[in-house]
Amino acid sequence: VQLQASGGGLVQPGGSLRLSCVVSGLGLAYYSIGWFRQGPGKELELVSCKGSSSDLITYYADSVKGRFTISRDNAKNTVYLQMNSLKPEDTAVYSCAAELHPRCPLRAREYDYWGQGTLVTVSS
Repeated sequence: VQLQASGGGLVQPGGSLRLSCVVSGLGLAYYSIGWFRQGPGKELELVSCKGSSSDLITYYADSVKGRFTISRDNAKNTVYLQMNSLKPEDTAVYSCAAELHPRCPLRAREYDYWGQGTLVTVSS
């Protein structure tokens, strides 16, 4: 099982980035995929999650609601995180994780598979 996150970079406040998480070695359609982040001196935080349930349950942290959008393309084995109106406090290493649970576990320890992180830096 491999999760490959990409798309990070340096962006100015108010800018946008789209992160991608390409998943291989498991049937993506059956897994919830979460995007986590860890900023400097901060704890690991669940930013967003898209479930695999029939209603495709979606979770967003309060800090990103209205600015971030998660989507999944099972045919491409990829989950995306569109990040708009970025703020300096969004600076963090972003990682994707997978769990065989349809309804988006909220705790990091519930996820079995993790990808490496991609660094997002929001700065002028």
